[in-house]
Amino acid sequence: MKTHVKRPLLIIVFTVFFLSFLLLLFYFIQVINEKTALQNSASQSQIVSKVTLGLPVRLIIPVINVNAKIQYLGVTSNGEMEIPSNATDVGWFKLGPRPGERGSAVIAGHFDGENGEAGVFTNLNKLKKGDKLYIKDANGKTISFVVQENRIYDPGYANDVFSGSSSAYLNLITCDGVWDGAKKSYSKRLVVFADIVR
Repeated sequence: MKTHVKRPLLIIVFTVFFLSFLLLLFYFIQVINEKTALQNSASQSQIVSKVTLGLPVRLIIPVINVNAKIQYLGVTSNGEMEIPSNATDVGWFKLGPRPGERGSAVIAGHFDGENGEAGVFTNLNKLKKGDKLYIKDANGKTISFVVQENRIYDPGYANDVFSGSSSAYLNLITCDGVWDGAKKSYSKRLVVFADIVR
């Protein structure tokens, strides 16, 4: 009589335990699937933005009459950012983010040329907070930025200029200060910091 009572009870307990296990397993599978879907979605959106955001081809700053072709710059043998090959073009640091991508995109331009002629960034110091600038990319898209501030640096300014990852930034660099004939370089650097316009 006792064995008859125990057996159905064991079957019920086992069934409840087994069903609970299946439900728990199903729940974990759902959680894993949702997490994977979110990761895939994030990856896809990153891929889409990379694909739709072309290489930068022109920098336009209406307030100082700049409409310049963009060269692509790397680093020199001593580890410094290269400079544009002439006074009329600007150069984008191609090892960093593209303008419009998250992070700080950096574009450099000459203050003046080898023969003393005005460079593309001669009037960069005239930019003020709220001024607009634009990047045209190879896909025909125009990305808008707004100036936040200007800063003067001694050489060795890279940390501020290349940092920043919470949004998309565009930082413009040119020479400033006093010309040093021995070093063939200016004593200061002017950096204009701009944020993307969403």
